[in-house]
Amino acid sequence: MKAEYDFSKGKRGVIVPQKGKTRITIYIDNAVLDEFRARAERAGTGYQTMMNEALKAFLGKSEQPVTEALLRQVIREELPDYQPNRRTTGDKKRKTG
Repeated sequence: MKAEYDFSKGKRGVIVPQKGKTRITIYIDNAVLDEFRARAERAGTGYQTMMNEALKAFLGKSEQPVTEALLRQVIREELPDYQPNRRTTGDKKRKTG
């Protein structure tokens, strides 16, 4: 064994790239993890697989809620020239005689 090793050209990261899945470190509440483990045991599957399926299901169903701010943004984008009390060239006031 060498007395000293040169790591100056070393790289960090995955040695073998993973296809389709990535290993991460994540903190999960103990109660949530316990529940997934219990459900996975009853279903006869892995708890990580069950958590992944739950996350995929959530992402498929979740849509951005329509908030006042979002609605205002959409209106501004769709009607950029709209201003109340402003007449366009086609809105001439008719004279009644």
